Amino acid sequence: MKRTLKLVLASALAVATVSTVAFFALPASAEAASFTVTNSWNSGYQGEVSVSNPASAKISTWKVELTLPAGSTVGQSWNATLAAAGQKFTFTPAGWNASIAGGASTSFGFIVNGTGRPTSCTVNGQACTGLTGTPSATSSPTKAATTAPTTSAPTVAPTTSSAAPKPTTASPTVTASPTPTKAGSTPLALNGQVKVCGTNLCNESGKKIQLRGVSSHGIHWFPSCYTGSALDALATDWNADLFRIAMYVQEGGYESDPTGLTTKVNSLVDMAEARGMYALIDFHILNPGDPSFNLTRAKEFFAKVAARNAGKKNVIYEIANEPNGVSWATIKNYAEQVIPVIRANDPDGVVVVGTRGWSSLGVSDGASSAEIVSNPVNASNIMYAFHFYAASHQDNYRAEVTKAAASLPLFVTEFGTVSASGDGAVDTASTNTWIDLLDKLKISYANWNFADKSEGSSILKPGACSAGTFSGTGVLTESGQLIRSRIRTADDF
Repeated sequence: MKRTLKLVLASALAVATVSTVAFFALPASAEAASFTVTNSWNSGYQGEVSVSNPASAKISTWKVELTLPAGSTVGQSWNATLAAAGQKFTFTPAGWNASIAGGASTSFGFIVNGTGRPTSCTVNGQACTGLTGTPSATSSPTKAATTAPTTSAPTVAPTTSSAAPKPTTASPTVTASPTPTKAGSTPLALNGQVKVCGTNLCNESGKKIQLRGVSSHGIHWFPSCYTGSALDALATDWNADLFRIAMYVQEGGYESDPTGLTTKVNSLVDMAEARGMYALIDFHILNPGDPSFNLTRAKEFFAKVAARNAGKKNVIYEIANEPNGVSWATIKNYAEQVIPVIRANDPDGVVVVGTRGWSSLGVSDGASSAEIVSNPVNASNIMYAFHFYAASHQDNYRAEVTKAAASLPLFVTEFGTVSASGDGAVDTASTNTWIDLLDKLKISYANWNFADKSEGSSILKPGACSAGTFSGTGVLTESGQLIRSRIRTADDF
């Protein structure tokens, strides 16, 4: 979006602890914004800059210039284009986030190699002044992300081989929210690298666990729903363990913009990691339903994201969202070609395989999980996807899940509170029955969908994302309020 040059920058300064917040305030007419140093370590730090537009008019571009002392350099950035001249580092839009509407904001992140703090800062040529301190929960303004066209995306974030090590206990800055109900630290810090043990998902220590969270809608359709503020709300207001990144392959998705969508996925992985959440990378196959149609694309995509994220402990791979119109044998063949591509780069990541009949374990095709039990995918550390929509899929589907869970490791990577169309009235009774069953069986889940589309399954009310407000119940639909109330209960870690 565009606006006047009255911009606000909350800049990442090098600080010794991840909880320290830095401020840059512009002259009198501008509002202040805050930034959390999302990770720090002995030799560097990771920061996220928010450029905000408090004016009513929009602006068409922005430029942030930071000067670092000798010995410190910006090694990588995402959601911005980076240029360096000596110790001056210039950040300009990635393309999709150039324009900022009045009252909205956009953000980008970077890694500094070295611990030196910026010695100067300008935003569109205006000088920034810096303060440090820890503000109250209400001191940072609400942030609304810019709306991006569906065929462009930010610059590519660097690969794992060049990335600095990052701890998993970062504490993001958030708007006012209730104290998290989870004891201890973040889900990621408590559990580490998850793995499949028997028919369950287990943490690094071998304890059976259940991850609970939400799924995005198509990330190329609703970019303003997936900002730092949105993930802050999920991590601290919802107490979510998991964020599913739904990257459509067709319908204007990866097929149309492989580089941009891959970069956006990686950026969201980083954002989830910084907030202590797991990231489920969803290769969202739907139309056509034969995953073999996208086999080449899947190999290309998973080779890149697995190589880039191999060093992270928060990544889970979902290789085919909802296969449909094909046999289990076809799905199995696809899986046995894609999984080795992931394993070549990331031998430890859990992989979730879609199942027949829109990931219904075959029930929606008149089959059952027996075909998987008798002919499982020839790979280790894998789980099988199950999807349901509470108003459409009830007792017979629950019976199949109960039976299958005795033999197969299941992951409900998508479910809705409404009908299978994704719309209609919320079926509260069936939803609660489903979640009670998943809790009993320790089956992890992600609810569809964290977006503000005008449909029954949406978690957010229409307009919430453009307004940039994500915490509390006032922005939530009936479905969102129900799911939030279930996810906020204490984890059994």
